[in-house]
Amino acid sequence: MQYCIKHEPPSPEEFAALRAQVGWGSVDLAMAQQSLEQSLFHVSVYLENKLIGMARVIGDGVMYFYIQDLVVSPQFQQKGVGHAIMQELEGYLTKTVKQGATIALLSAQGKEGFYTRYGYVERTGLPLGKAMCKFI
Repeated sequence: MQYCIKHEPPSPEEFAALRAQVGWGSVDLAMAQQSLEQSLFHVSVYLENKLIGMARVIGDGVMYFYIQDLVVSPQFQQKGVGHAIMQELEGYLTKTVKQGATIALLSAQGKEGFYTRYGYVERTGLPLGKAMCKFI
């Protein structure tokens, strides 16, 4: 299969549809549009003009970078699409992030091992405390 990798955001409709495929629920399209526009970097993977995977980097672009929405359509998981996305993200981060900055992400449950391959570590609570989040 020949994938097409783009460094641009998907449409809000594509974004919402891909999220729904993996059970992440619905998202308001206007909110999705604004969120996508304010991201620092995008990786969108297409097969025959259909979005099959994506991720983006959000943050302040100086001290804090956050990998967000790394998602691959279920039928294309375990086929190297996620790895291709991470390679693109890591390439961007390597060129952009300066010493002293933080790169973070929240892993979906059971996917932690995927990210450890790229040098990310689980926060077990020691010494920095556990990661936390709040959903509105």
